[in-house]
Amino acid sequence: MVKKTLHNKVFFDEIKTRISNLSADSEKKWGKMNAAQMLYHCDLVLQIPLQKIELQKINYIFRMIGIITKKEMHIFNNGIPHNMPTFQKLIVNFECSFEEARNNLLKTLDFYWDSFEKQSLPKEHILFGNMKEKDWGFLEYKHLDHHLKQFNV
Repeated sequence: MVKKTLHNKVFFDEIKTRISNLSADSEKKWGKMNAAQMLYHCDLVLQIPLQKIELQKINYIFRMIGIITKKEMHIFNNGIPHNMPTFQKLIVNFECSFEEARNNLLKTLDFYWDSFEKQSLPKEHILFGNMKEKDWGFLEYKHLDHHLKQFNV
């Protein structure tokens, strides 16, 4: 079973190509966000391992659920369910420019790759607990894949 990760250049480039194939009028299969909002949201999520966004502390029960979810995703290589709740800081419910959001996400992906190569990804995530390099690459790939599938790319 192949576990795709942003830390493999083939899968990293695949994600960038899929983002480039998205259009402003791509129809969504589920959710509230349009394509521009989804790109903006994905950019915000990638800002976490780049340590540009800090998430608020959560209670112990939610943290335990996050840690278990991370382990379950690694074991079963499953995806993210539709319409999952997210942190308030990561919600994009305002209008934004599609081209700007796409260009920013592609640039952020390049910053992420640099951070990965420099081995400077954080050792902790507020929801998922202790994070190894493999966790970041796997979970960030899964998140991007989830939203790209949302818009059929």
